[in-house]
Amino acid sequence: MTDLRTPPTHDGGLFPARVQEYAYERPLQRLSILDAGCGWTDEIELGSVECTITGVDDDVPVLCEHTRNRRDLDTWQLGDLRTVPMPPRVYDVVRASHLIERIPHAELVLDRFVAALKPGGLMVARFRDRDTAFGYLDRRLPHWLRQLLWHHEQAPPAVYDRVASLEGMRWYCMMRGLVISEEYTSRDTMTGFGRLMGTAFRTLSLLSRNRLTSAYSEVTLVIRKPENRFARII
Repeated sequence: MTDLRTPPTHDGGLFPARVQEYAYERPLQRLSILDAGCGWTDEIELGSVECTITGVDDDVPVLCEHTRNRRDLDTWQLGDLRTVPMPPRVYDVVRASHLIERIPHAELVLDRFVAALKPGGLMVARFRDRDTAFGYLDRRLPHWLRQLLWHHEQAPPAVYDRVASLEGMRWYCMMRGLVISEEYTSRDTMTGFGRLMGTAFRTLSLLSRNRLTSAYSEVTLVIRKPENRFARII
C-alpha cells in the first residue's frame, strides 16, 4: 500500500511531516522518539512538537564523535544494537535512516525497534537497497576502493543483510504483521557521481537484465505498528 499525500523529490521533509501528523492526532501528549542510527544522521528538527529524542547506534569512534556533537538528543547510548537496553512499547516514532544496510543481524535489530514501539506507533526507515546497481557495487567493491569512489573518508562499511532491500523489507513487514503505509524510492546517492559512474550503474543494470536496477538507489518506508492488540505484533 502506498500513500502519496506528500510525494517528496527528497525525503528530508517526510519524517518531520509524519511526526507532526502523529502529534496532531495526540494533542497534549509529549512524544518519545528513537533515532536509530544517530551516529550517522542529521539533527531532528520538529518545530513546535513536544518530544524527547533518544539516540542509539553502534559503539564506533566516528559514530560516537558525531553523536556527542548533536544538540537535539536528550539522551543517547552506543553499543551492540542487539543488546543495548531498549524497553518495550515506549517510543511513538522510530527513525532508522541509513542504518539497516550497515549493520549485521539487521532483522534482529529491527525486531527490537518494533518491540520498542507503542501500538499504533510508526517507523520511518530509509536505506540503500542491496538489489540496485549501486547497492551491488557498494557491497562488492573492496572497502578502500569504495571509500575512494564514494568520497566518504570515514563511511561505515557496507553489510547489506537480506532485509536491506525493498522486497526484503516488504517480506519482513508481512511476517511481523506490520503495515507499510508509504513507499518511496530515490536516486539521492547516485546523483553525486559523474558521468563515468552513472554509465557504470546503467551498464551493470543492463548486464544483469535489469535485475539490479539503476532507476533508484534508496528506499524510504513509513511503517505502522497495528494498534489492535490481537494483531500479530512483536
